[in-house]
Amino acid sequence: FQRCVGMDALNSLHSTTYEIDEKHGTDYHKRFLEFVKMIQKENLVIGGAMTDPKGDRSKGPSEQDDPDLFTRIVDSDEKGVYVSGAKAHQTGCINSHWIILMPTIRLTQNDKEYAIVGAIPADVKGLTYIYGRQSCDTRVMEGGGDIDLGNAKFGGQEAMMILDRVFIPWDKLFMNGEFEFASMLVERFTCYHRRSYVCKTGLGDVLIGAAATIADYNGVPNVSHIKDKIIEMTHLNETIFAAGIASSHQGHKMKSGVYLNDDMLAQVCKHNVTRFPYEISRLAQDIAGGLMVTLPSEKDFRHPEAGPM
Repeated sequence: FQRCVGMDALNSLHSTTYEIDEKHGTDYHKRFLEFVKMIQKENLVIGGAMTDPKGDRSKGPSEQDDPDLFTRIVDSDEKGVYVSGAKAHQTGCINSHWIILMPTIRLTQNDKEYAIVGAIPADVKGLTYIYGRQSCDTRVMEGGGDIDLGNAKFGGQEAMMILDRVFIPWDKLFMNGEFEFASMLVERFTCYHRRSYVCKTGLGDVLIGAAATIADYNGVPNVSHIKDKIIEMTHLNETIFAAGIASSHQGHKMKSGVYLNDDMLAQVCKHNVTRFPYEISRLAQDIAGGLMVTLPSEKDFRHPEAGPM
């Protein structure tokens, strides 16, 4: 589950560290490649932590009343640096092995301590996870079995990450004060990650299949408006998929040797994802009818007295 964020972080850092070294004579790219070798050898899952709480969005990180609204370096010694702050909306962080911390916006000279990229183990000292609320998170406590739970073992989750003097050794540090490269990293990561949203079409496939199955159960698979809705669901889903694949196909080679997908088509893919899945879901509900959202719970279905009824 949720490898896309880490892969997007690795790809964007491959080219960005290469270009930082080219300008500043640093050795971030070499450190980074050693980290990638370890990750590949051990088949580890990476969480890419980019989004900060931000606070007053009209101000930069160094202008905030609370300096912890953006992740920053608070101390350093001969072994490495210490960072504090927070990362919000972190999908998949709890089931990751390592987390890559990255800046989230364009930075200035005054924000140098916020120009930090580093890798930390997911269970590092000083890191607290606050589990995000899910719209249906009480279902697991209702004791109904597994029908109502959906993907009970491997479902998605988000969390807020609170960092309190988290240590990053020098060999796991891939940006340290090079503020002028923060926007480059953010833009490249965004380009990869918005193309990665093509994964939503897998969920769409399942939902379309479920809607078609319900139409079969209801005895209406050949009714024209039902067929039209399933066709429209498929059209919308494949439109998302097509934009993502096209973005990759139009990619170009960077100085470091990795490829960056087409930016415009990546934005189109993301824009489609912000609109089409909701329409696909609406059509699925239309096909299924009211029973889908008001039927009794699995607990009632398995109840010795109510179940048979």
